[in-house]
Amino acid sequence: MVPGAPELAAGVRGGMTDRERLLGELRPVAFAIAYRMLGSVSEAEDVVQEALLRVHQALDAGEQIASPRAFVATVTTRLAINELRSARARRERYVGEWLPEPIITDGHDDPARHAETADSLSLAMLVLLESLSPEQRAVLLLHDVFDYGYPEIAAIVGKSEDNVRQLATRARRHVEQRRPRFQTTREQRDELAQRFFAAAEQGDLAGLEALLAHDVELTGDGGGKVPALARALRGRNRVARTLINWVRLAARLPGVSLRPVEVNGGPGALYLDGQQRLIGVLALDITGGQITSISSIVNPDKLTHLGPVADFRSLLRSAR
Repeated sequence: MVPGAPELAAGVRGGMTDRERLLGELRPVAFAIAYRMLGSVSEAEDVVQEALLRVHQALDAGEQIASPRAFVATVTTRLAINELRSARARRERYVGEWLPEPIITDGHDDPARHAETADSLSLAMLVLLESLSPEQRAVLLLHDVFDYGYPEIAAIVGKSEDNVRQLATRARRHVEQRRPRFQTTREQRDELAQRFFAAAEQGDLAGLEALLAHDVELTGDGGGKVPALARALRGRNRVARTLINWVRLAARLPGVSLRPVEVNGGPGALYLDGQQRLIGVLALDITGGQITSISSIVNPDKLTHLGPVADFRSLLRSAR
């Protein structure tokens, strides 16, 4: 329900009003844009609430909205650009490495499921998008992920069409330089992930190294709240050794289990304590048949939207 909309509920008791149905259909559209723009579930939810409230207010004011979908995309993008500007300052003060808030994309009704938009959800891609300006990020996502034409995008971001094309070209070049396109099929990817978790669990250093790209990167995000890597590690030997040490530590924690899931459209896993509370999320980025980056998110603030979160520090104390 959109805040400040009591008359929605009053409209039809026991059934959905047309207005509620419309807002329900627009919510995943708005979230898909806002989350990719911001890399934060909580910030995206705030933007979505505000965008839906504006749709509601425009309809109340008797505005004729020819395309509600285009209207909500415009409002969401503009709000997300503003939010991203203030988020930038907060992220510069962030303790340790900043990673996006992960989402679990196993659900079949998930708006993120569609293969053509799944790649834009990967944690590696969202981190890469952080290096673009807010306008570049908006233009690239709207054009390359959501299929908006340049004239529409120009109206959304309030720039000329030529300007928008230039922003898109620069953004695309920046992304392509840093993200080589070697497609791995879903089957190859899942099989590689299975071998990765098996090798890590068995402490098989050589087996683990064989799955990693030579310049693989391991990033941990504890946000200063719980222990994590102070900075990203590179190189297959260092990364493999660190992972095996982590698995050995996890094995000493009472009742800890690993549940493979799809994280941000790619293979990953949840680490859970004995009460099935979340300790952390691990996500793998696979390119060209090798694991190119591994993200470990243990900052409890970035996990609360996924369910109950474990007390990581007390778990570590009990292991010692």
